[in-house]
Amino acid sequence: MNKLIHMVPRLSVFALVAALAGCSSMNPMNWFDSSSPAEKPAPLVEFKPAVNLKTGWQAKIDPARSYAFAPGLSADAIYVAGYDGQLAKLDAGNGATLWRIATGGKLSAGVGIGDDLELVGTPKGQLLAFDSKGKPRWQVQLSSEVLGVPQVADGFVVARTADGHIYALDAKDGSRKWMYERLLPALLLRSQPGVLITRGGVFAGYAGGKLVALALDTGAVGWEASVAIPKGASEIERIADVTSTPVADDKQVCAAAFQGRVACFDLRTGNVNWTRELSSVAGLTMDDSNLYVTNDKGEVVALEKNRGAILWTQDKLRARGTTAPQRVGNYLAVGDGQGYVHLLALDDGHFVGRIATDGSAIISRPQPRSGGVVVQTANGGVYALAL
Repeated sequence: MNKLIHMVPRLSVFALVAALAGCSSMNPMNWFDSSSPAEKPAPLVEFKPAVNLKTGWQAKIDPARSYAFAPGLSADAIYVAGYDGQLAKLDAGNGATLWRIATGGKLSAGVGIGDDLELVGTPKGQLLAFDSKGKPRWQVQLSSEVLGVPQVADGFVVARTADGHIYALDAKDGSRKWMYERLLPALLLRSQPGVLITRGGVFAGYAGGKLVALALDTGAVGWEASVAIPKGASEIERIADVTSTPVADDKQVCAAAFQGRVACFDLRTGNVNWTRELSSVAGLTMDDSNLYVTNDKGEVVALEKNRGAILWTQDKLRARGTTAPQRVGNYLAVGDGQGYVHLLALDDGHFVGRIATDGSAIISRPQPRSGGVVVQTANGGVYALAL
């Protein structure tokens, strides 16, 4: 039986008693209920914009309901999906609908793109693949609800499910190549973490603070490391889950855990490079010099990526349901729970731009595109924003 145990100040993630061994259904609550956080969102601060952030175009898709959908971007098109089952292809230049189809059921994850595939997942554990014209390619049944955006690389489709499984499928026909299975703890944060595929490896964070590295071609475990170590007297205090997708460069991979740490590991060996006490549910991003993390208070923190030293903290986004950050040109972009997109300066985090969307929460991180970003809101608004 599932029950709400603790609400963190992040609109898209909530804690559940997930008694997975005896649980037959999840019954997720609305992730976008703005009345849930105990702390009042920080007010919007006034500033003189240094960047003209404007809406290039906007479009509409189904509302997200209790899921975090992310637009899939290709060179000339943007693919979007919503809970009620619609999948649409939009012209990247003007937002015109090139096609829109009904997938035949409710959706829980998407949109993953690659190898002429558009991928979405369902609450019933189905992974659906379509081609760039919206024609069905294949469909497979996985073990449980598909969470996180499916990834495509080197002829493989990699997806993860709510019960802790990671599946690698043949991109041509969906046939299974391998499966990784992991036992989850009794208490966990419900979230939609994805997987990172880089340099022949699949990297995934888990409940309990673990980060695993798997071989893309075989699924063999390369290494396992602890992002955070559960601690505390109660089971709730001991929740230390990696709820977001890891990030990496050519030398190290980094991840963040709730009630835990940000940690970076050697990409090849899994040896720890550094750790920093910092709790996060939304996630992080990386550039050539720094690591940028949205902490569990909604603040954005910049860390020096080779040592973990804190460079700056933008605390004026506190309790605003801030998304994971995204590097956009010479700035950092985040969305929030009231539908605003904020641009921050890289050097010290001060505000340089802001724009409103439809007033509903932006849950997934802004997706970068030439000259700007694309965001999708909880109400199904799709906005191409230009700098």
